[in-house]
Amino acid sequence: MFAAFMIDQMDALLLARIQFAFVISFHIVFPAFSIGLASWLTVLEFRWLRTGDPIYAEVYKHWIKIFAVVFGMGVVSGVVMSYQFGTNWAVFSDKAGNVLGPLLAYEVLTAFFLEASFLGIMLFGWGRVSKRMHFAATAIVAIGTLISGFWILAANSFMQTPQGFMVGADGLLYPTNWLEIIFNPSFPYRYAHMMTAAFLTTAFVIGGIGAYYLQSKKHTEHRKHGRVMLGMAMIMAIFVAPAQVLIGDEHGLNTLEHQPAKVAAMEGIWEDERGAALRLFAIPDQENQTNKYEVKIPYVSGLILTHSLDGEIKGLKNWAPEDQPHVMIVFWAFRIMVAIGMLMVLVGLFSIYKYFKKQQFNPESVWFHRAWMMMTPLGFIALLSGWFVTETGRQPWTVYGVIRTAESMSPVAAQQVATTLIGFIVLYIFVFGAGSFYILRLIAQGPKPYSDPSEDNFYEHSVTEGQGRTLTGDTSAGDRMRTDLDEPADDIDEGGLR
Repeated sequence: MFAAFMIDQMDALLLARIQFAFVISFHIVFPAFSIGLASWLTVLEFRWLRTGDPIYAEVYKHWIKIFAVVFGMGVVSGVVMSYQFGTNWAVFSDKAGNVLGPLLAYEVLTAFFLEASFLGIMLFGWGRVSKRMHFAATAIVAIGTLISGFWILAANSFMQTPQGFMVGADGLLYPTNWLEIIFNPSFPYRYAHMMTAAFLTTAFVIGGIGAYYLQSKKHTEHRKHGRVMLGMAMIMAIFVAPAQVLIGDEHGLNTLEHQPAKVAAMEGIWEDERGAALRLFAIPDQENQTNKYEVKIPYVSGLILTHSLDGEIKGLKNWAPEDQPHVMIVFWAFRIMVAIGMLMVLVGLFSIYKYFKKQQFNPESVWFHRAWMMMTPLGFIALLSGWFVTETGRQPWTVYGVIRTAESMSPVAAQQVATTLIGFIVLYIFVFGAGSFYILRLIAQGPKPYSDPSEDNFYEHSVTEGQGRTLTGDTSAGDRMRTDLDEPADDIDEGGLR
C-alpha cells in the first residue's frame, strides 16, 4: 500500500533521488565518525606509550570496539551506495565514469586497502605485536581514513566545480588534466571543511560521553576515564570549533564565486541585493519566487559573503525556475548547520571559563556537563545538514553546469525504485539499529580495567634447535633430544619464546 502511494505521488526520478539521499545520509555519518575516532585513538595510544599511564590504554581498548562497529557499518553502507551508480544512475556513470571512476579506484587502492591491511593489527594485534608496531598500525589506519576522504571529496568537488575535462562527440566526459580535476576550485575548502567537521563531530560525542561518566552515579569507577575523554574533547571545542567558522567563511566565498545560485538559496535571496540582509527566519515560497514571514538583519549577509557593506549578491530570479535548487531544503539546512556550529563555539567558550576556574571535571559542574551531553548528537545533525546544503544546492545538476540530474538516471520504473527503497528502509533500520544498540551498550558498560601486564608481551614465534626436532619428530639426536625435553632452554622466559 505504501509503495503504491509512493508510485502515485512521485515519479522514478524523485524516488531515485530520495533513495540515494537516504543511503548516503546513513553512510556519511559512519565514515566521518571513523575518521575522527581513528585520529583520536592514535593520540590516545601515543599518550599511553609516552606516559605509561594505564588509563589511556583502558580508554583506547574501550573505544576501539566502538570504532570497529562504526568502521564496519561505514563499509557496508558504502557498498550499497556504490551499487546505486549502476542500478539507478547508469547514464551518469556512463557519462562521467572516465573522470570519477579513476578517482574512486584510487580511493580503494591508496586508502581502503591501506586501512584494511592494518585494521586487523589494530583490532587484534594488542599483545601479539610490539607496542610500536601496534601504534604504527593505528596511525596508518588513521592516515588511511584521511586519504580516503581526500579522494572521495575530490570526486564530489569535481561534481560541484568541474574542470580539467572535455565533452566528447559521444557526450562522454574525458579527462584532460588530472591535477585540475583533483584540485578543482572548491576541493581545498570542501576537504578542510569536511575533515574538520568529522573531528568536531567525534570530539563532541567523546566529550559528551565523558561528561556522562563524570555525572552518572552508575559510573563512579569511570570518572577518571571521563576526565580523559572530556579533557581531550575540550581542546577540540576551544581551538577547532572557531577554526571551523573561519574555514566555513572561506568556503562560502568560494561557493559564491562558483555556485552563486546555491548561495542565493542558502540566504533566501530572490532579487539582486546590495548590502544583503541576513534572514534569520523565512518561509521560502518557490512557486511565487518570494519569502513569507521574513525576519532579517540588514547588511549582515552582504558583509559576510562579500566582506563589504554594499557588496552585491545575485538573486535566484537570475536563473530559470527549472534551474534553481530546492530553496526550502537548502535555506533551512544551512541555518541548522550554522546554529549548531555557533553552539559548538559557545560550548568551547564555556569550556575555557571552566578550565580557568578549575571546575571542568567537578561533578558539581552539572550545567557544564549537561551542555556537553546535549551536544553529543548535534555534530551528526550538523554534518547531515551541511551535506544537504551541498548536494541539494547543486541541483538540478549531477555535474554542475554539465550533466543534469534528469539526464543521469537509468531507464527504470518507479515501481522498481519504490520497492528497493522500502527494502532499504527496512533493512537499514534493522542492521544499523542493531549496530547502534550495541554501541550504546558498550558506552553503558564503560571501559574495563587494564591490569594484566601479560597483554603487553608478544611472541616472535622462534624455537630452539632441540624444540624444532621435537616438533618435527626428529629422533636421531637420542640423548640430546631427551636433554632438551627434560631441561628448559635458556632462551625461554615468561614472556614467550625468544
